[in-house]
Amino acid sequence: MGTVFQDVYRLLRQIPRGQVTTYGQIARLLGNPRMSRTVGYALRSCGPGIPWHRVVNRMGGCSLEQRDPSGGALQHSLLEQEGIPFLPDGRVDLRQCMWYGPE
Repeated sequence: MGTVFQDVYRLLRQIPRGQVTTYGQIARLLGNPRMSRTVGYALRSCGPGIPWHRVVNRMGGCSLEQRDPSGGALQHSLLEQEGIPFLPDGRVDLRQCMWYGPE
């Protein structure tokens, strides 16, 4: 798992400020679209300097309650500070800020 987690962190560091991606997109970029749950495990274990808050679920929702017991409020706040647009229901507007991977 260590190598996979490091690969996840390498990709997360590439997500530009003001953009987000999904667990599934990270898994696809790593070559295994069924690995999104493993991406989530990696996010729970990441240390400082990893922009964990830039990963949302496939619907644009904040999903890191384990890291953020307030139910996603910290993640939402960090994303707002980066200028991420939200829909009226509180989800990230993925059409405006989705990151699909390195160019």
